[in-house]
Amino acid sequence: MALLFKDLNKLSAYRDRRFPGNQDEFEEALKNSIIVYVGNMSFYTTEEQVYELFSRVGEIKKIIMGLDKNSKTPCGFCFILYYSRDDTEDAVKYISGTILDDRPIRVDFDWGFQEGRQWGRGRSGGQVRDEYRTDYDPDILFMIFLWSTWLLSAYLHHVSSV
Repeated sequence: MALLFKDLNKLSAYRDRRFPGNQDEFEEALKNSIIVYVGNMSFYTTEEQVYELFSRVGEIKKIIMGLDKNSKTPCGFCFILYYSRDDTEDAVKYISGTILDDRPIRVDFDWGFQEGRQWGRGRSGGQVRDEYRTDYDPDILFMIFLWSTWLLSAYLHHVSSV
């Protein structure tokens, strides 16, 4: 299994700018890591759902859910620590792109969890990318649709009664 990832370009497309070392040290940390980063998760995905899916490829040591640093609510990412490198590689190979809570999740090798990385880095407290998103969880879009439909019907009712 480890031979699948000899090409360092395949280890991770993501480069954490807060990694304390240089690019070579980052790549070495990825090669030896037993941690995966899971992104593009729904804000409603529970730790139990994550455990159920990711335990299929190996024994999980710990799950750390990403939280909005202001509201302390889930904000769409997590870290999963496995006991073995093989399980970590299997998670990246087999689970990345899987649909979880109506969203295609991204699974990537992570260089190592440190306290504080569980908090969103965005100005609003969540993930930075969420501040630029145009797509949302399907149920949020449904609620917006219901609200706009109600507004339209209220407006039409008002216009017809005048």
